[in-house]
Amino acid sequence: MSRTLRRLVGLAGAAALVAVPSLPSQAADSATTRSTSPLVATATPLSVTAALGQQDGSTQTVRGYVVGQPTASDTVVTSGFPNDYAIAIAATQGESDTSKILYVQVPSALRSQWGLASNPDLMGQQVDVTGALSAYFSHPGVKGTSSIALADGSTPEDPGDPGDPGEPTDPGSYYSGTEGLSGQALEDRLHAIISNQTVLSYSQVWEGIKDVDEDPQDTSSVRLLYSGTTSPKTNNGGGVDNWNREHVWAKSHGDFGTSNGPGTDLHHLRPTDVTVNSARGNLDFDNGGSENQEAPGNYADGDSWEPRDAVKGDVARMIFYMSVRYEAGDMVDLEVNDRVGNGSAPYMGRLSVLKQWSQQDPPDAFEKRRNERIHASWQGNRNPFIDHPEWVESVW
Repeated sequence: MSRTLRRLVGLAGAAALVAVPSLPSQAADSATTRSTSPLVATATPLSVTAALGQQDGSTQTVRGYVVGQPTASDTVVTSGFPNDYAIAIAATQGESDTSKILYVQVPSALRSQWGLASNPDLMGQQVDVTGALSAYFSHPGVKGTSSIALADGSTPEDPGDPGDPGEPTDPGSYYSGTEGLSGQALEDRLHAIISNQTVLSYSQVWEGIKDVDEDPQDTSSVRLLYSGTTSPKTNNGGGVDNWNREHVWAKSHGDFGTSNGPGTDLHHLRPTDVTVNSARGNLDFDNGGSENQEAPGNYADGDSWEPRDAVKGDVARMIFYMSVRYEAGDMVDLEVNDRVGNGSAPYMGRLSVLKQWSQQDPPDAFEKRRNERIHASWQGNRNPFIDHPEWVESVW
């Protein structure tokens, strides 16, 4: 099937699943007979300027020019697009002032047709976007997008088949300024970059995990970190057979608890079986111990926990992220050392072992997809050690 045909089919399908946006005062029969096709213009769209000032959650259609992809609350990239999850529109072509730009969330049903990584030719095109006027990346935006169409009703030219959305993407200019750096200089620059993030509440973490840890083969379930099994998204809670929010960097190691920031950062919060989570407790990470009967492949002794081989690198990169992200002045100053039994001190795991794990288990498609989703839909920042695992040796 050609990209053009897929685009039309995808748009028609997406529009059929979403309620028609509310219209200005009109006769009821007129609203009832309105077409749901996103290619049919039946009402005058809002301008980007009007939408920026009307962030009230109402469903509207907004017209603007595609000027790039938002990657943070004050950043819109115009090339090297990291993924297909968002576009930025403005009243004029080439607008670079983010205060005049609207951030648009692109849902999965529309990404192959309207994401910039797959369709960079959309830059400069005038589009009509329908969705809820609501903040995205902590910036005025459109969320829950139900349709996107070219303003003149035509279909963009077919740019060719897209890649697998689970493949790694180029973060583009996200790591600007890291060129040639190593050691403390690289760590300082990475800290400055990844500290620009949206901070979640602890209740938001539930929904975040359901999205970023979604099992690719069963989108109604999440994949559990230590066991590798899946559990329904609705099975979250505190019961014996539920899954809950595992702080991979134990929240007692630095005494940050569930406070907004280190205690709610999705880059180290993963779904785990409640009793397996309890068995891990706040143990440091190291090799050795007795095998956990409920989650085979995981081992524990009196002062350490060894995760299964398939996620050893995931664990290490989460620890490295937390150490770089949270420095003095960020509520807690987290560090890595080469000891275990760190107790309440702000250290987590044996550094030499974590470095081995990172090499042994490089980032896989699931870990990369998770990083992309956190960046695009939840926090606006990335784990640099997933994008550049070689930086582990450069920093430590």
